Amino acid sequence: MDDKEVRLVGQTMTCLVTPGWAAHFDDRWLAPAFWAHAAQPVSSGGRGGAWFIADGPRRWVLRHYLRGGLAARLSRDSYLFSGEERTRSFREFRLLQALGRLGLPVPAPVAAGYCRQGRRYSAAILLERLEDVRPLGDLVGQLSPSQWQRVGQVIGRFHRAGVYHADLNCFNVLIRDDQVFLIDFDKGELRQPGSPAQGWQARNLQRLQRSLRKLPESAYTTTLDACWRQLLTGYQGTLTE
Repeated sequence: MDDKEVRLVGQTMTCLVTPGWAAHFDDRWLAPAFWAHAAQPVSSGGRGGAWFIADGPRRWVLRHYLRGGLAARLSRDSYLFSGEERTRSFREFRLLQALGRLGLPVPAPVAAGYCRQGRRYSAAILLERLEDVRPLGDLVGQLSPSQWQRVGQVIGRFHRAGVYHADLNCFNVLIRDDQVFLIDFDKGELRQPGSPAQGWQARNLQRLQRSLRKLPESAYTTTLDACWRQLLTGYQGTLTE
């Protein structure tokens, strides 16, 4: 176990908690009903299952793991249990811890938990809320060329470190002025960087570009191609540093 985590068994969930919150932690924190009006659903991007928590000094994001696509017809929020270390919440918690130690711009994890029922489990994660940020998907028509380059630079930093993001779309890139953050590392992992021209890095970028192309044309003040060229300029510059 990492010295930056504490494993706790609560009333309904088995959890990992950062040491600073372990003494006061209640596994009900991972249920939106516990927070009542202090929990507000996140409306931009995603498939639901996320809430902003604002309760005194606590400014967090609570996210339940939900299936999308055809799999959601079979089970919306449960997964096959194949060991605690492989639960989606524990894996994302530990990945975020590792990315934070690398100095990469990600939200810090607060807690992660899972609830096992027979051969299935459900899971949730609690993260720090990044203040005064907006998704790239809501800002594409407002960004300067230098901001597009900055997005590319930050993605390049992650790729150079071998960070694979399983769902790099325009709503998982958050922006505050010239600061850029990546969020939602469910199913992400650390990999060998390899060749950015042919491997998983290229597929990551293609996924991001597809998500931008799905936005309405009214979102743009310039053409997407011009914005994308600026992003790639920043990305390629980072890889050659």
